[in-house]
Amino acid sequence: MSTVTITAQDINKLRQATGAGMMDCRKALTETNGDFEAAIDWLRKQGQKVAAKRSDREAKEGVVIARTTADNKTGFIVTISCETDFVSKNADFVAFAQSIADAAVANNVKSAEELNEVSVNGSKVSDLINDKLASIGEKIGIARFERVEAPYVASYIHGAYRMGVLVGFNKEVGEAGKDIAMQIAAMNPVAVDADSVPADVVERERSIVVEQMKQDPKMAGKPDEMISKIAEGKLNAFFKESTLTAQAFVKDNSKSVGDYLKSVGPDVKVTEFKRVAVG
Repeated sequence: MSTVTITAQDINKLRQATGAGMMDCRKALTETNGDFEAAIDWLRKQGQKVAAKRSDREAKEGVVIARTTADNKTGFIVTISCETDFVSKNADFVAFAQSIADAAVANNVKSAEELNEVSVNGSKVSDLINDKLASIGEKIGIARFERVEAPYVASYIHGAYRMGVLVGFNKEVGEAGKDIAMQIAAMNPVAVDADSVPADVVERERSIVVEQMKQDPKMAGKPDEMISKIAEGKLNAFFKESTLTAQAFVKDNSKSVGDYLKSVGPDVKVTEFKRVAVG
């Protein structure tokens, strides 16, 4: 019996490396006292088609699929990773990723772990992934899973399935939803607006600005009050460039995204968004 503590991080690491289910990974680590390589061997000894000694190989390529339910109230992003762009560009692999995303929508799943357990044509998604791994000879798996619920959700896939975006709105917005999703794909905002930027991001930006000013000879001997005012001004510039509603609208730079949303409807708001890219 294991005498070490098996953490969720340990289990997830083994799951990502092998494609095995969460419970099987927990069992393997327990049986092998937390030894990662021994756990892989334990899974193989149980007859599982796992990634074997592929834990040192990175799956930086893949396919990103963004989908919404028929009523546009829930959106899903599913990223199926692989090792090479040769595989990610293969039509069969793209179709495979699409089938898993369709299963996420059909079963209204809440997490990657839940998606792995969903049945598609009589087989669990985790088993289908292991079968695909065995057939193509590359480490693959569900690399990212995102979900957005809102009164209206728009989805967008950019390029050859290299990026997916979901945007939640407080009301139905039609084609404007795609416009905003494309904006997010192109400009990669950190948050909807300045008020929703995480505190740690604000503090990190502030510390960078202050440090830059301290190293500027022109700022030598300047009072702290002046440095603080300049820092706040630079932070405001960061918010303008990096928050969605303050950014210039890519389809019409004469207005901000916030102005564009007002033209769609006086009370239209973005509630949240998710942006996932390969790599």
